[in-house]
Order: sequence, then C-alpha cells, then structure tokens
Amino acid sequence: MKNKHKITLEGEDYTKAYDMHYKKKDLPKAFNLYRGIIADYPNTDEARYSLSQVQNIVNAVVPKQEVMDALVAMTLAHFKQDVRMDAVSGSDASLAM
Repeated sequence: MKNKHKITLEGEDYTKAYDMHYKKKDLPKAFNLYRGIIADYPNTDEARYSLSQVQNIVNAVVPKQEVMDALVAMTLAHFKQDVRMDAVSGSDASLAM
C-alpha cells in the first residue's frame, strides 16, 4: 500500500514545532516555530493547527486576566478603528461619537 500522505515543507515544519513543544518542552522555541508556520503557510491545515497550538501555549504561560485584558484592549481598539473608518467614509456621523 502506498503512503497517501505527501510530506510537505509545512508538514515538516509543523512536526518540528510540535516536537519542540511536546517532546522537548521548549515553549518559547515552539511558539516561534508555530508563528513562522502561520506566516509562511497561512492557508494550510498546518497554519490552522499552529494557531491552535499558539493558543495552547498562551493559555499555559499567560495568566488568564492578562489574556482577557489584552483581548478587551484589542477589541476596543478595533471598534474605535471601525468607527473612524465609517466616519471617514461618510456614513452616519452619529456612529462616530
């Protein structure tokens, strides 16, 4: 029986990151490897898996309150950005307040 799984560069990179994460327990190195996969191969399954692993590392090392504070700050910044963009595009001025 032939191997149905073709080995790809992104697959090799993901395997390295996963091994660094779970076998060697080097979270900073694994984190950076996962980020590289997301940047280099954004539309692949490996990028989606890597994003999930990045979230696992964040949840393991960053206190929950810090994660929540960062999520709130990012969301509020995007709300402000969206309002400014709407105001500039000429939509209802009452939304810009």
